[in-house]
Amino acid sequence: MKHTTKRKMTVAMTLLLTGAIALGGCGNGGSANSDAAANTGTGGNAAAGSGEPVTIKYYNWDNEAQSVATEGMLNDFMKENPEIKVEHVVLVPGDSVEMLKKLDFLISSGEAVDVIALPNLGSVYERATRGALAPLDEYYEQAGLVPEDEYYVNPKIDEQIYGMQLTSSFNYVLLNKDALDEVGLPVPTYGWTWDDYREYAKKLTKGEGVDKRYGSYFHTWELYMNAPAQTVMKDPFRYDDGSTILADPTYKYFFQLRKDMETVDQSAKPYADVLAAKLNYRTEFFNEEAAMVLSGSWTIPDPANLEQYPHDFKTAFAPVPLPPAGAEPKDYEGGKYFTSGNQVVMGATSKNKEASFKLMRYMTTADSEARTEFSGWKKADNQAVLDRLIGDNAELYDVESLQSTLFGEDIEYLDASSVITVSTSELTKIVGDGFSKFMLSNESIDDVQKWMVDEATKIINEKESK
Repeated sequence: MKHTTKRKMTVAMTLLLTGAIALGGCGNGGSANSDAAANTGTGGNAAAGSGEPVTIKYYNWDNEAQSVATEGMLNDFMKENPEIKVEHVVLVPGDSVEMLKKLDFLISSGEAVDVIALPNLGSVYERATRGALAPLDEYYEQAGLVPEDEYYVNPKIDEQIYGMQLTSSFNYVLLNKDALDEVGLPVPTYGWTWDDYREYAKKLTKGEGVDKRYGSYFHTWELYMNAPAQTVMKDPFRYDDGSTILADPTYKYFFQLRKDMETVDQSAKPYADVLAAKLNYRTEFFNEEAAMVLSGSWTIPDPANLEQYPHDFKTAFAPVPLPPAGAEPKDYEGGKYFTSGNQVVMGATSKNKEASFKLMRYMTTADSEARTEFSGWKKADNQAVLDRLIGDNAELYDVESLQSTLFGEDIEYLDASSVITVSTSELTKIVGDGFSKFMLSNESIDDVQKWMVDEATKIINEKESK
């Protein structure tokens, strides 16, 4: 799955994570759900006061296995809330892109849409700005809830909230623990920098030719073109004032770091080879072609998946490195990380909005043994999810490093960006083209960065507003 899509739009948030949909929350779901039920009125329900249960629909893109878990949660919800009947509608199994197309057709046809799972923030903002979604503020107020106290990421337009965070995903670095031990390096902890990462990569590189193990592998996504922009900045394209970030010091720093690691240190597989061979970052790591790779929490099950990724080393984990002194972003907030996740939203055409809100709260906060992704609810017991993901395979993990990377006291998350970026595909292409210009030719970083800034500014002036 892609993880660079995770933040193409503004968010009101203090954390974040991503992945395919897994429904429900963890921890103190029972009391939270009871509070919400007690404080949420019935006004506006089509059948309010009639004694008959109202029927609402829950739309998503579950595959077969996920659908079983969803059905179990919906059945539990209906047992707790006999006044509400929920129909589970899988629009396109296992395909969120096609699901969104079908959803938009339903909305445009005038169908009453109740609760929808959406795969990312961009999909929330796109539909909210078209008037397809209902703001949630009045329902939060009725329930006596402050959304910023409840969820890490709260998509907001004109001070109104349009989504409720269902899942979270986190970036981190996977490391071959056996390779670290071999060269006497400790597992890095919060506060290490990309300069430190480069030094680790040098020491972890060994061998030649087909037997060479690179210290690091960088994949082709924009996450690997400017990791600081994707991990420690509020928006990967624009500052809070709406201007392009492509002039940011992190671009010059990280582009040069990538090139130096390939050409000077020879500790990272060349970008040209990665493009030509269409490599997979997971197999590069588990086949011991590379000792470190920047990735994220969607890969936690992978070390235990010996059938697909046969290996005999232990996997360690480290927080994403921070920019070193002198290369910090313009709007740097001292090493806080960006995070995101799937959202559930309410259709503007729903005739049963209070019932829909109650279902949304349940799906995001209920304790579920079926959950295999971290919750976006701040009060969830995400440690229980981690234990479930590791299962009986603790010997394949450096569990202590994984726990501190995910839940360490130093780990903090960014607040929201104040801009909504709608031309993300065009801006992403500029970043990719600029990176390729620098990595695959002799163009200077100054010339490449000026070209990127000029191109991005044209698009922002034409298509964006603060």
